[in-house]
Amino acid sequence: MRTTYYPIREYPLQQGALEIAYIEEHFNEFPTRKTAAEIMQRLDGREYQILMAEAPLPDDPTTIVPVSYKVSHELRAEETDPKLADLVSRLSEVIEFDGQRVLYNWLGATRLDWRGQGHFRALTEEQEVWAVAEGYDTVVVKTKNRYYDMRGTLDSLQFNVIKLESAPDPLDSKVYLAKRLGPFVLDAHRSRRQVIRV
Repeated sequence: MRTTYYPIREYPLQQGALEIAYIEEHFNEFPTRKTAAEIMQRLDGREYQILMAEAPLPDDPTTIVPVSYKVSHELRAEETDPKLADLVSRLSEVIEFDGQRVLYNWLGATRLDWRGQGHFRALTEEQEVWAVAEGYDTVVVKTKNRYYDMRGTLDSLQFNVIKLESAPDPLDSKVYLAKRLGPFVLDAHRSRRQVIRV
């Protein structure tokens, strides 16, 4: 049986922000896309991780392209950024911030033609290795009810729904999910990864 290895690049802030802004423009179906300036402003001065999975084009195996990405950062009990302060407020009844380190999955997507091939799982498992090593206790993510593929992926990665905010259109309802972290989560990892730190 042939083992699939997932090449992953981990980026520093400026280069990573430029890469993510570029690929958000090209294969993210979300209506709002982040600019490099927004990404750098959000991540500057806080612990973060920027990961990108790559794969060869099906019709040209010598050409390697980005196919999936994930950006996460620490979420503090006291946030000065209005969007993050609002997020902490919404999560405060379901997430314990005192004495806990919380990681927020901020951005992430997989290119349509590469979905279902394990790239996002590989990124998530690599993120968990990093998060456990850095002492994070919980990872949280926010999505919308309409993103069924994302919800299914998070379910397969053992994220639990911790809060639902209903909207007039049920598809626009916000779903908050979380996963406890610790060395035990690494035992469930399945992907084989090769990480290059840029």
